[in-house]
Amino acid sequence: MHMEGQRPTQYTMGSVLRLCSMTSSLQRGEQIHGYALKTAGLESSLSVDNSLVTMYAKCGAILDANRVFDSMQNRNVITYTALIVGYAQNGKGLYSLLLYDQMISAGIAPDYITFIGLLFACSHTGSLEKGRSYFNSMDNIHGIKPGAEHYACMIDLLGRSGNLSEAKQLLDQMDVEPDATVWKSLLGACRMHKELEMGEMAAKELFELEPKNSMPYVMLSNLYSAAGRWEDAAKIRKLMKCRGISKEPGSSWTQANGKTHTFVSEDRSHPMMARIYSKIDEVIALIKEAGYVPDMSFVLHDMEREGKELGLAYHSEKLALAFGLLVVPSGAVIRIYKNLRVCGDCHTAFKYISSLYDRHIVLRDSNCFHHFVDGKCSCGDYW
Repeated sequence: MHMEGQRPTQYTMGSVLRLCSMTSSLQRGEQIHGYALKTAGLESSLSVDNSLVTMYAKCGAILDANRVFDSMQNRNVITYTALIVGYAQNGKGLYSLLLYDQMISAGIAPDYITFIGLLFACSHTGSLEKGRSYFNSMDNIHGIKPGAEHYACMIDLLGRSGNLSEAKQLLDQMDVEPDATVWKSLLGACRMHKELEMGEMAAKELFELEPKNSMPYVMLSNLYSAAGRWEDAAKIRKLMKCRGISKEPGSSWTQANGKTHTFVSEDRSHPMMARIYSKIDEVIALIKEAGYVPDMSFVLHDMEREGKELGLAYHSEKLALAFGLLVVPSGAVIRIYKNLRVCGDCHTAFKYISSLYDRHIVLRDSNCFHHFVDGKCSCGDYW
């Protein structure tokens, strides 16, 4: 468009910003934001501002999303919902609940997506009674029929809080047919609380609904492993192989000098791998002195302790972080992305590293953003 002399409209900008949101292209999104500020007619567009709030929130730059929100003269349900969801996904769920109250006070009615963000926020802050209240108000007050996404959030909320029986009861009473997302929420809660019997039932439902998805097989295998039932875990892995189902490999990636650097567990293919492994050894030794103890429950194979420790030390997210410590300038945020849920041991290690190396680390896993600062995570260890 630029080469042909065409001037982008607010709709063009909104579309490109949405693409930045989908691909977590924060740097490109910032450039587009700068362009919009300098271009007459775009600097005060509600559509562009809404896209900016969404882009910053979905790229893990929640403070920038908040700054755009505060600068806006006009806001609508999309504006509020974008930040409500953004807060929830960035470990600031309590801010989501406060912002919802502001939205209602401003006379703006919530929509279907607003409640997904609210219930997700409740699930990740343990706000059980608030979640029940929001869920009940959907149809009774706002005339919005709960969908599978809302039920999944409620089942996740109930399951996380240990109310697995109530979660199963809600699933049985759903007004819509439970889909895979709902069963995954129940299975995830069972994994968290090591509830084998209900976990087996949820996994079997998922085997039928998504026969080629490796997730229920892996989670059930992990449940068996955590319980020390190594033979049952091996049977599940064998069943996967017989059915031609391959596990999605865990990978983590980070960007430096305009390039994306991707790592898998115990990866040795990167050109800087010797320095990366040396850095990991340094980091692990340092955080152990500070009190870090490797959590062997996250090793899902039966092996000697030394092998388990090495396996944990070389997880993909730790390799990506070691690389970041080597190449990202001091004071700059280290941003890491992971395609699966972050390992609990890595989560603990990252807290220690953020404190001892005085770094702000942002890790986006398959569930949410984790902001590690001064030895703490924005999720409050509840993710």
